[in-house]
Amino acid sequence: MEASAYKFGPYTIDARGVFHATALSYAMVNLRPVLPVKRFADLSTDETIDLWVTAKKVGVRLEQYHQASSLTFTIQDGPQSGQTVPHVHIHVIPRKKRDFENNDEIYDAIDMREKELREKLDLDIERKDRTMEEMGHEASEYRALFS
Repeated sequence: MEASAYKFGPYTIDARGVFHATALSYAMVNLRPVLPVKRFADLSTDETIDLWVTAKKVGVRLEQYHQASSLTFTIQDGPQSGQTVPHVHIHVIPRKKRDFENNDEIYDAIDMREKELREKLDLDIERKDRTMEEMGHEASEYRALFS
């Protein structure tokens, strides 16, 4: 995590929001492992391996941190899949028993959130849902999981 900033599609991500990084991918608060590639099929073999190994490491630690019992990993690959930022990224979502009445409702919730983002998102303007202080605090807590 030597970089002072990371690229996420057209956005610049402040390093304070990044809690784990490898040579090929990084994990940040809110949206997790990402690589600067638009589509999953465009990843090299090394990038694919690194992305999933990073997602696994992040998932294991976040599941413990949030006292969850399972994980959902999702990739939306291309605009028709609901991808709102033109970058390969995996959402790592810690899950708990009965967090949704029907387990598959998580996908409806993800789809609804992505639609809300698409309506609000102007890809030419950096959008911040939370302050850097809030994101930095969360990233700092997660960063400790990797030390």
